[in-house]
Amino acid sequence: MPLNVKPTGRLISFEGSEGSGKSTQISLLAAHLHKAGKEVVTTREPGGTEIGEQIRNIIVHNSKGDEMCPETELLLFTAARAQVVREVIAPALIEGKYVISDRYLDSSTVYQGIARNLAAGPVADINRFAIGNVMPDVTVIIDVPTEVSMNRIKQRSTDLPDRMERENIDFYHKVREGYLLLAKNMPERVILVDGTKPVAKVAQTIWEHVQLRLGD
Repeated sequence: MPLNVKPTGRLISFEGSEGSGKSTQISLLAAHLHKAGKEVVTTREPGGTEIGEQIRNIIVHNSKGDEMCPETELLLFTAARAQVVREVIAPALIEGKYVISDRYLDSSTVYQGIARNLAAGPVADINRFAIGNVMPDVTVIIDVPTEVSMNRIKQRSTDLPDRMERENIDFYHKVREGYLLLAKNMPERVILVDGTKPVAKVAQTIWEHVQLRLGD
């Protein structure tokens, strides 16, 4: 899919630590947008395509995953990202749709660049190669204290924690600090939301900010 066509849709990405409540808030924002008459596509990273879902399985569920080096992790994430941009996101934007992505390029900046201590320059270069000119119009970062994040992971009644969820508290302190730094440095794109508030309050805050940022 060519990335040099001027899109008429909007791309909204959601970021935050594991257990921050992204999935719930994405569903609520999608409902708000549907009610406002927008055609909405939701996707996730890694994943969103058949190839991306296979890459996701390697990243989070492979039996040898704990042996994965940070460089491999970065390249796998961005490979899945390159596929979903060309197969799902860019076509939807060209058709004038609203795309909501559960994670996007900022995840690599924070998780692999900051938390895994990879150099910022190569991470940014690989990100740019993967996404071309398809940048988010708005990025919502849902912030919760690290202890809250880890407690929420433990309380999930689903499967055993995946590879990313098994990281230690120091790793997630770095993740949170990375997202807070991102919000501070990119206020024109990033909305920082307190994820410890009641779900309905968080949803209303996000909806108000998205309307304001996108002029809808």
